[in-house]
Amino acid sequence: MDKYDLIVVGSGFAGSMATLNFLETCKKLNKNGRVALVEVGRSDERCGASRWTMAYLRLDKDLRFDEDWKHEMKMVSKGETDMEYCEKLGAEAQNTALYVQDKGVKFVHHDEENVLLEFKTGQHFVFPDGGGRAVIDCLMGHIQGYKNCDILWETEARHLLTDRRGAIRGLQVRKKDGLLYDINAPNVVLACGGFEGNREMLAKYVGRRTHELPLIAPGLKYNRGAGLNMALEVGAGTAGSFDGMHCELVDKRATKPDAVIWGHNYGIVVNEQCKRFYDEGKRHLFATFEMIALELWRNHNQKGYFITDDTIMKRFRPGWVFDTTDQEPEKADTIHDLAVKLRIDPEALEKTISEFNAACNDKPFDLMKLDGKATTGLDPDKSNWANPIVTAPFYGYPVESHLTFTYGGVKTNTDAQVLSTNDVPIPGLYAAGEMTGLFYNEYPPATSVLRSLTFGRLAGTKVAEELGSKSILRSAADTVSFKYAFSTMVLFDDWLAGISTVTPSVQHTQPKTFYPAGNWVEIKAPEPYPAKHLPHVVSSIHPYKS
Repeated sequence: MDKYDLIVVGSGFAGSMATLNFLETCKKLNKNGRVALVEVGRSDERCGASRWTMAYLRLDKDLRFDEDWKHEMKMVSKGETDMEYCEKLGAEAQNTALYVQDKGVKFVHHDEENVLLEFKTGQHFVFPDGGGRAVIDCLMGHIQGYKNCDILWETEARHLLTDRRGAIRGLQVRKKDGLLYDINAPNVVLACGGFEGNREMLAKYVGRRTHELPLIAPGLKYNRGAGLNMALEVGAGTAGSFDGMHCELVDKRATKPDAVIWGHNYGIVVNEQCKRFYDEGKRHLFATFEMIALELWRNHNQKGYFITDDTIMKRFRPGWVFDTTDQEPEKADTIHDLAVKLRIDPEALEKTISEFNAACNDKPFDLMKLDGKATTGLDPDKSNWANPIVTAPFYGYPVESHLTFTYGGVKTNTDAQVLSTNDVPIPGLYAAGEMTGLFYNEYPPATSVLRSLTFGRLAGTKVAEELGSKSILRSAADTVSFKYAFSTMVLFDDWLAGISTVTPSVQHTQPKTFYPAGNWVEIKAPEPYPAKHLPHVVSSIHPYKS
């Protein structure tokens, strides 16, 4: 197959950004770089979750990133997360948003009046008009305008190809004819998502009953952990909690993907026995919507019901909190009749709500702060926003937990280079998006899209900028001289072929040739390759001292 300068695996946020920024940077620097964008799905699917998400972004009115997010990351991860990576995202997020906006994506700037945000953005967040689909279509439209990019649909990435010293040299793929092909390139960006669509890996890393978790978007079936497995094969390190995953409460009646019921804080959530099981007011909405979903899946048979009253619905509807689903809530004039519509025990639900109402304190109900309006004597108590459910009509949604993305992934540095198990970059290998590990224990939200876009952008740009730069493995031009003495018998390997050598005691340095101890060799190697690194590629030598 043809030779490329870069192969990008995955066409979501990270992959599209890596591809487009490589193409644009090559054009800007007058380089003739070629890229292959490899996607296992069909061209009309826009695979993964990118096209389906609402893509909420933790940005203020000037598209500046929430400066407190890094502190939230450190807290919930208990110090495990890569803070240097978090700092890099904070520094680059605004540039990413401005870039996407410049490409033609229109942002909706939302001032939130009802939901207390933990974001330090002035009660503001941003999302693209048209959601994730608008971003993907925009980026792909620009990519398709370049003749030096081939998009390989219905092509499954199988294995990374490396040279005998471990540097990337390409990718093995399986095309829709069922046959394997090699694609040659010195650089690969892996951007093909986590392992949400791989039940074997979910069982291995996350645990039992993961097969009961529906996927929040149909494109996630293609996220089978291919990138992670390929990277592990070549010695990549890992990051993120592999038993962790991000889930959300979804309207189980919905006919559309990503039909999230966001407002669990503003009522109660009960299980199939009509029992509350989680403190719905423990913290802010975005700080708890993941954890209640995990609890429903883990310990309550995936059957939950959100219950509230007219006071809340008049405050929030219409709006994103309860209208992401395409279904109207169940509605009734009595709790008994609402339970019948939800197909749960009317007497049990009436008992739970009666006990909840009686346990609420008399503090003012204030949505714009953690108001301390709580219950007393319940198990569990509700810590904030415990407003009695008394005003008819009453409303309910049947909910279940859906899997959005997995936490565990490959370890990268702030340039999106994949790090080996001993934390050095694997030459030519990059990764971005949700296949890179970052999160531990919890996911501080409205950042996954931003980090995918940002590190995809950085990866594509870096590959293009370094395109054509010389390597000691590939060129002997612009050389500097290093002298080495032989402390033991030395085997010069294939990497020396073509590199100029001067040897007073040995006329020629030939690949795969042994030379006895006591000789010395002057190796002319290209800058800026430091002399101290040569012992890593030529064994048993040390700097010569005359």
